[in-house]
Amino acid sequence: MIKAEQHLFSYPKYWAECYGRAKFLPMSRAEMDELGWDSCDIIIVSGDAYVDHPSFGMAVIGRFLESQGFRVGIISQPDWNDPEALKVLGEPNLFFGITAGNMDSMINRYTADKKIRNDDAYTPHGDAGKRPDRAVIVYTQKCREAFPKVPTVIGGIEASLRRIAQYDYWSDEVRRSVLLDSAADILLYGNAERAMAEIAHQISMGRAIEELTDIPGTAIVRDHIPAGWTEVDSTRIDWPGNLADMPNPFEKNPYEYEDPNSDSCQSKQSENKNSTEIPIRVIPMPLMGKKGLDKKNTVIRLPSFEKIRGDAALYAHASRILHLESNPHNAFALVQKHGTKEVWINTPPIPLETDEIDGVFDLEYERVPHPSYGDAKIPAYEMIRFSVNIMRGCFGGCTFCSITEHEGRVIQSRSQESVIREIEEMRDKVPGFTGTVSDLGGPTANMYHLNCKDDEIQKNCRKLSCVYPTICKNLVTDHRQTTELYRKARAIPGVKRVAIASGLRYDLAVEDPEYVKELVTHHVGGYLKIAPEHSEHNTLSKMMKPGMDTYDKFKEMFDRFSKEAGKEQYLIPYFIAAHPGCDDNDMLNLALWLKKNKFRVDQVQTFYPSPMSLATAMYHSGKNPLKKVTYKSESVDSVRDLNKRRLQKAFLRYHDAKSWPLLRQALKDLNRAELIGEGPNQLIPATDPNYKSYGGNKNTAKHLTQRKKNSDKKRQSKSMTGRKKPVARRRHSK
Repeated sequence: MIKAEQHLFSYPKYWAECYGRAKFLPMSRAEMDELGWDSCDIIIVSGDAYVDHPSFGMAVIGRFLESQGFRVGIISQPDWNDPEALKVLGEPNLFFGITAGNMDSMINRYTADKKIRNDDAYTPHGDAGKRPDRAVIVYTQKCREAFPKVPTVIGGIEASLRRIAQYDYWSDEVRRSVLLDSAADILLYGNAERAMAEIAHQISMGRAIEELTDIPGTAIVRDHIPAGWTEVDSTRIDWPGNLADMPNPFEKNPYEYEDPNSDSCQSKQSENKNSTEIPIRVIPMPLMGKKGLDKKNTVIRLPSFEKIRGDAALYAHASRILHLESNPHNAFALVQKHGTKEVWINTPPIPLETDEIDGVFDLEYERVPHPSYGDAKIPAYEMIRFSVNIMRGCFGGCTFCSITEHEGRVIQSRSQESVIREIEEMRDKVPGFTGTVSDLGGPTANMYHLNCKDDEIQKNCRKLSCVYPTICKNLVTDHRQTTELYRKARAIPGVKRVAIASGLRYDLAVEDPEYVKELVTHHVGGYLKIAPEHSEHNTLSKMMKPGMDTYDKFKEMFDRFSKEAGKEQYLIPYFIAAHPGCDDNDMLNLALWLKKNKFRVDQVQTFYPSPMSLATAMYHSGKNPLKKVTYKSESVDSVRDLNKRRLQKAFLRYHDAKSWPLLRQALKDLNRAELIGEGPNQLIPATDPNYKSYGGNKNTAKHLTQRKKNSDKKRQSKSMTGRKKPVARRRHSK
């Protein structure tokens, strides 16, 4: 992995390091007084409850800044309607760091059907409504109102995925960059330790935040392109075939004659001679590869906000360019005009080296929620408190997922020693630990230490995925380090079991049978979740997911190794309905596949168009940004009507009687009425039962009717003896 110019922990510490470490980062003036602080250097404002655990972004950034010597305070879930809520810790000396939390605030609050959720996993007691919609914008504005002169730095996944103009599912329109809507001074995208360290130290040394214009992993607003830069014009998708002699459209018309002896021409020549500025050079995008451009002074101009708002194909093109410019080793800076302002996206940050990411996770976390919450349960913490994150990033490139856009494609892995230290600390420190590690994982369970085999190849690669359409020949697929880590973790005194709960990339796993055997023999507790997402190639190609032949290969290995271990274990597959490119016939075929393989899935999802993802670009534009976009390029149909989205979801739950009326009509519309009936090869019965749904083995009206008769007889018999009516238990999906 290519190294960064400055090590993450090489900065001279800020003078306030003399105060030492805070047991918890303070959330009140009283806590600041106990620490002897008269003020905070940096205040983090977050939409999440404060849990001092490395799975929570505010804790990671807060503890990291503390390690650099800064005094960091936390304002967690402030009341955005109270003008005093952002003043509880006073005025920060350096800046506010603002985040919506671990989740996008809109996805956190609304379902894929745009219904309001009734809970929030990142809030005490799971209470909903503790953060505003578009929290980054609201919190930033409130910080500005409280302390107008204090710089504002926004980050986290909500800001990261809105760094350029983006399609907004909830308003069904393209919105401006969150930088402009929030009026923040600077935006940090991705895992931001490098950028945050640079910003904090530069401001602490007296530099104005407006001067911090070239930090990788940041976005800023400019009035114009700096002199001396080369601008690659990527605002069009219909360039003519031959551009060799094409005039620069941004310069004076070369065919317009001007008398060289005229006063105006003489004046311009005199100005040019006296000027020390190097003019901006503009070249069309199709000529970019022929110019030998230096990425240090080259920027790619995306279509403007105003253009992509009215031209969906240009939106898809802009999305494609953004994703192609995501490799931190070869990406160019991007610029996008919003009215008279330029939103400037600096190149992605160089990923953390192993010793750097170890340093972040080895910081001293209390690993529990802040004491002010008392005994209140925070669901997200309850889920992860006995888990350990072993890596960051994902090179899968799934088009519907935001992990790649946020964390990047380069895997950043911790050392085995650092992971073992965290397990031991969790064993000794976290209340309620009984010996079970609930997960060793991350964005993906099995990408630990998997990266490109050659730094030079990685430096020049622009592929959107390392595993689609096939696994790249340059990708390391040896899971040896993961297998060794599992074995070391199991051997820790006091650890009885290590589970793997993160999603498994099974197309990688099948490349290493030893890993699959280790996983199946020791780390599957009866069920293993994997995500084929679909069965049909037409849809899978828009997801950048492997075909079902790979799933079949993994299932064969899973079943074989389970049998050898003497265990009865099952795969739990996850699927998505209504993904761009998926039609009703695709969903019908998936339902038939599910029935053939005896799956009755309960946990299903409808495609959720999250900001900036490639699948969302497909959904909005009707174009495929996985290929070059033109007005005549491949079109992608998407299900947008709410009832049709519900129909596709109903196909995934073909076994649920509540879905049958909808599915019967759909099968007739698809000219597949032969699938309605009582036979083993038919999908749903011709008649409904007299109750809403069921969970048994049979799904025909004949068996349902018989079950109801038997149930009625039992109730009559038991009511005569005064005993309670039996409760039917629903079987788990397998």
